[in-house]
Amino acid sequence: MNLRVTLCSCNGSGERRISAGIFFLLQAIALLSAFVTGAVRAAETKHEINPKNGIETWEVRDQGVFLSLTQMTPDQAEAFFLARGFHQKSAKKYASACVFETIFRNESAPAAVSSNLADWRIITPQGERHLKLEADWDRQWKADGVSEPARIAFRWSQFPTKQRFEPGDWNQGMTTFGLPRNSQFNLIFKWTVKGVSHESMLSGVRCAPDNDSR
Repeated sequence: MNLRVTLCSCNGSGERRISAGIFFLLQAIALLSAFVTGAVRAAETKHEINPKNGIETWEVRDQGVFLSLTQMTPDQAEAFFLARGFHQKSAKKYASACVFETIFRNESAPAAVSSNLADWRIITPQGERHLKLEADWDRQWKADGVSEPARIAFRWSQFPTKQRFEPGDWNQGMTTFGLPRNSQFNLIFKWTVKGVSHESMLSGVRCAPDNDSR
């Protein structure tokens, strides 16, 4: 059985756009469609807010893997890279790109899990997009004249684009979603086990707001 729902219009450039007013309806439809087709499992997203600083975390467990995203405020991200040799313009550029501390873990999959961030998809009211990856940033830093030691520190801080997780393995690092502050999105993330592709969804994620708006 196949179920497909399209609710969009196109601007002059052909970009698909979805009305913000129907975004939450679309989320529900997407989850129902995923359940019927088996394309994306409708696993429950857990949402927590740190009572001390207001920072939000979203996490999901599905098919033996665990994924969590925790907001990094623009101040936090900027300070982190200033301390590692970035000049302010480049540090601020990264800090404004919707940054999350990301944890992925193979908790109980039947074998090793392979992930590739290039396969993950961001779903917003404006349509679908991909993450901004480490290689994309590295090209930016070279163009901006960021020093080699600072670029090495940057690479170590990022969640690896490709990685293999044996049972029990995990890793964490920064990921960027290239959205304005306070933007809300769903994340469809993918992994493979024994050559078989799997998908799940992290729902209702929100980029950190401005530093002074909490």
